[in-house]
Amino acid sequence: MEGNRADVNRGVLYLVGTPIGNLGDITLRALETLKNVDLIAAEDTRHTRKLLNHYSIEKKVTSYHEHNKYIKGPWLAEELKRGLSIALVSDAGMPGISDPGHDLVKACINQGITVTAIPGPSAFVTGLVASGLDTGGFVYCGFFPREKKGRKEFFEDLGREVRTLIFYESPHRLVRTLREMQEAWGDRQCCVARELTKIYEEYRRGTIGEVLAHFEGREVKGEITLIVAGKEKDRIVNVGWKEAEEMVGKLVDAGLSRKEAVKETAKLLGVPKRELYDRVMK
Repeated sequence: MEGNRADVNRGVLYLVGTPIGNLGDITLRALETLKNVDLIAAEDTRHTRKLLNHYSIEKKVTSYHEHNKYIKGPWLAEELKRGLSIALVSDAGMPGISDPGHDLVKACINQGITVTAIPGPSAFVTGLVASGLDTGGFVYCGFFPREKKGRKEFFEDLGREVRTLIFYESPHRLVRTLREMQEAWGDRQCCVARELTKIYEEYRRGTIGEVLAHFEGREVKGEITLIVAGKEKDRIVNVGWKEAEEMVGKLVDAGLSRKEAVKETAKLLGVPKRELYDRVMK
């Protein structure tokens, strides 16, 4: 054990990736780092102590999270400058991804404190590679805004993105998000990856409509990673907005309301419903 002590240097912030569910996914290097640092800063100390106890690691742990980062962040930076080696961990996965670890990293870099990462599991990468969707280019988008106005702008901003989109979402908001996504972007391919690496791990793949139908009316539980196909460039080019608008006109002539015609056309051609509606209304 002491032979690995040289792997940990004083005055260094270590970003340590921890398991997202299965405790067996931690790396040997992560374990050695956690054993040898002077202090561990954790998003939830109770959660982290379960991991440490599992691997018989006795180490001082302090909290660092969204609600104390403005107080604890400067204190951790001072401890680092004083020569302590500190490991930063989140509840699961890599710290700094959609958590306040990013703020501490920036502060340390600005103050000339050495920061290094110990790679580990990440839910969005795990979900992406098993989703079956394109991995040649992707965008991690974090969590969806909760406010109605913010969500509308969020969907509009991402509507023309051609790369695969990856999100985190809470289980009780999943159905609402899938509905709004289908409304804004049409019936794209998607994958809901739930409870990754855990006992009840589930991958639900298909169109947004198919996945929505599976989860509607059910009590959804667990951590959710949502992967969605980007806008299909070739389909928009080949079909063309002119053809889409003409189809709307024909459906209206056949007796559908304009709103119904736009909805049906968007579904058939795979074009964003909101954008088609805006074009038809001009």
